[in-house]
Amino acid sequence: QLQLVESGGGLVQPGGSLRLSCAASGGSVDYYVIGWFRQAPGKEREGVSCISRSDGNTDYADSVKGRFTISRDGGSVYLQMNKLKPEDTAIYYCAAYRSSRRCSNYAESYAYWGQGTQVTVSS
Repeated sequence: QLQLVESGGGLVQPGGSLRLSCAASGGSVDYYVIGWFRQAPGKEREGVSCISRSDGNTDYADSVKGRFTISRDGGSVYLQMNKLKPEDTAIYYCAAYRSSRRCSNYAESYAYWGQGTQVTVSS
């Protein structure tokens, strides 16, 4: 059973940066599509970014394009978040599913989920 653990969240000022990490036990993230999702209080869960398994294709929500970058390295998946805004405040989750197709930002596609890490953007 794949288990995912996020890390790297915290409090940052507007305009700052954070890098989130997603590591796995019970398997390797290299064999899965990995996505990052977020959920703010009172809002629905939102797909932020995803990375395909085989060719490394990526996708981003319009709200984070040009500011966030997803990548794979050394058995982990990262979400580099730059130029953070207060509206980026949320719990961020990484998730995974097995597929050789292009990644999806739809939560229903994902079979495995981490517990989440809090990101707070505030002055």
